[in-house]
Amino acid sequence: MSEKLTVLEWHKQQAVTNFNATWDLIEKKDRTWEDDLQMIHMAHASRFHWGEIGTPLQFARGEWQISRVYAVLGMSESALYHGKNSLKWCIENHIGDFDLAFAYEAIARAYMIYKESDSMMKYLQLAKEAADHIGDPKERDYLLSELQTISLG
Repeated sequence: MSEKLTVLEWHKQQAVTNFNATWDLIEKKDRTWEDDLQMIHMAHASRFHWGEIGTPLQFARGEWQISRVYAVLGMSESALYHGKNSLKWCIENHIGDFDLAFAYEAIARAYMIYKESDSMMKYLQLAKEAADHIGDPKERDYLLSELQTISLG
């Protein structure tokens, strides 16, 4: 017999489940059109559920993931919108480290899709500067490896 979840537990379960399932689709080879649509819906669902019970940190991460989904799909306007939302949550709530660096990364990636070199380079540089403040070397290396995938070349 399963235990009954509280509303908070249920929202958290939904947020985490959708976040992780979105990652599975981001990494899936040969995604179908249906997979792409499901990926969009799950990323938004995760962010919605965090919005009900989470903190600004989860809001920033949710916006970042939505931005990444749209970047993967080549939807620059939506990628930029959600990347900027991620950055806004970070700045307004003094969230630094890994999350701030990835908010800059999301915006740089969106500008890459737009093919706006100057803006892309500006946010790449901000991400690299933020990387200097990431305490965990593994997280810093991961961020730097992701930045290497952003270029117009």
